Amino acid sequence: MRRPGHDNMAAMTERLARRFKVLVLAPPLQAVGGIQNYVQTLFAALQNVLGEDSARIVAVPGGAQRRSDGSSALPPFVKLRFIAAACAAAISWSPDLIICAHIGVAPAGRIIQKLTRIPYWVILYGIEVWGELSPAKRKALRATQRLVSITRFTLNATIARHSLGDPRALILPPTLPREKTPVPATTRMPLDDGQPPPMVLTVGRVASSERYKGHDVMLEAWPSVLRRLPDAVYWIVGGGDDLARLEAKARELGIAASVRFPGPVSSEELAVCYHRCCVFAMPARTELDARTPRGEGFGIVYLEAMAHGKPVVGPRVGAPAEFIRDGEHGLLVDPSSASEVSDALIELLGDPERARRMGEAAKQFVTSEFSFESFCKRLREGLQE
Repeated sequence: MRRPGHDNMAAMTERLARRFKVLVLAPPLQAVGGIQNYVQTLFAALQNVLGEDSARIVAVPGGAQRRSDGSSALPPFVKLRFIAAACAAAISWSPDLIICAHIGVAPAGRIIQKLTRIPYWVILYGIEVWGELSPAKRKALRATQRLVSITRFTLNATIARHSLGDPRALILPPTLPREKTPVPATTRMPLDDGQPPPMVLTVGRVASSERYKGHDVMLEAWPSVLRRLPDAVYWIVGGGDDLARLEAKARELGIAASVRFPGPVSSEELAVCYHRCCVFAMPARTELDARTPRGEGFGIVYLEAMAHGKPVVGPRVGAPAEFIRDGEHGLLVDPSSASEVSDALIELLGDPERARRMGEAAKQFVTSEFSFESFCKRLREGLQE
């Protein structure tokens, strides 16, 4: 006798085979960033799972504009153009499902649901849903058929913040690029030749609005590292308006000679940095403040370092702790404790063989769990539920 659950899955599989159609509503895609990369991966996976003709996308036609108070918002006419285009696509194409690829476009999904009864899902990334929401976004969140979150941490934080009860949910983490950037034979990066000193790397925007990433605590931990490993070097890769302050802090701490600030680098140069470093460290704090939440919604740079076979030092609390296995892929620390950070760095730099084993385990884990194929598998299973 066939089990009811088996019959339901078989029916959904048959339904997917009968050209199940999905319309993706997306935020502006002109910029380059984690959300834009995720949306592009999602769309490619939908085409892979359903067929190229069974997935379409409507994106917001323009970016946010800066207000006089420093905040950003889409102009009203851009919102209206997007809602009109989304409604027209839904009515003319009649998809079986709408995926709102950001909370910002979820109100449009709710409008379409009211007009057509087409169900919609909402994708959750991090800080955009950790804090307070407008009434329209909150209503759209509560009316969705399913929440899709890139981490369980963000899912739980969103449910708790907005009192969502026990919603249907799918965890769909991001994936690394399908094509790995090769390490060039030569580079302009001023890296040491011959027997290089032990190197620690941090990658991320060096912005005053993103001090939660942990650059300060890394610099505060570095004198202790140098006392044990005087030839060690620390590289902070990334640009932003906080660079000059951090350079001054390194001078004040007397560690400027061992700290490098190359600024923004190309993808090829970044590959060189990952290849050259011994440890990747970013003790990012997570602050679930209702008005100004801060933290890593995922932290793709950890995955990039792990994919290069490097052990990582990350925060004990927050989204990154979901996929960094303490003692197996690296070490998790209190991101506000300079002593814990320095102890972890010294432990890994002082035992290169253990660090190598952790890096290899991290690489195998990332290759298996965060490939495009794994993303497609999770998405297919979610569509079949």
